[in-house]
Amino acid sequence: MTITHHPAPESLMSCSAGSMPEAFAAVMASHIAMCPTCRGDLAVMEQIGTVLFDEIASTPVSGPIAVDTRRNVGPGRGDEKQLRSDGSIPQPLVKALGNSLDQVSWTHIGPGIWQHRIALSRRGRGSLRLIKVDPGRSLPEHGHSGSELTLVLRGAFRDESGSYNVGDVADIGQDVEHAPIADADQGCICLVATEGQMRFKGRIARLMQRFVGF
Repeated sequence: MTITHHPAPESLMSCSAGSMPEAFAAVMASHIAMCPTCRGDLAVMEQIGTVLFDEIASTPVSGPIAVDTRRNVGPGRGDEKQLRSDGSIPQPLVKALGNSLDQVSWTHIGPGIWQHRIALSRRGRGSLRLIKVDPGRSLPEHGHSGSELTLVLRGAFRDESGSYNVGDVADIGQDVEHAPIADADQGCICLVATEGQMRFKGRIARLMQRFVGF
């Protein structure tokens, strides 16, 4: 698997700082689990952040500290049995989706287009969902009312900015308009985080949006 499209540097920095909205953090964690390049970049950013944090003067507190330190907490503590993916779902998503894309339940939302909503916490902003598009099908042309972060999990798609394969990320601002087309042989399944609703141009697509909340 060769990953050629990565998140924007500012998105990676936001992830390192822990300031990303929940839906976007889920996409970033999934991409990082698949991408050694971004894992390395994130490690460097976290090291820089640690050095900067250590240079901040300490402040005395009175009473118990409410937040536990996370610096020295590593994975694999053995508190609970970890679910394992079959490789089609990034490890950070296994608890929410199960261990295989083939076991996901889908809701039909348009010709050749399916979705699976992923629940966020009550404080989670935006939306997180899987989108499945049949081979050769395209999403209706649309813009965005906020940022969008898309990770390809299976198959591929292309749009005005290029071709995206498994592991690739499309980091899209609200000024972008596009009509992604799924690979003619494989179709595609993507993990998509959005801040606001898509702005569809076609009348039929706008009517459909009222019913599916896309």
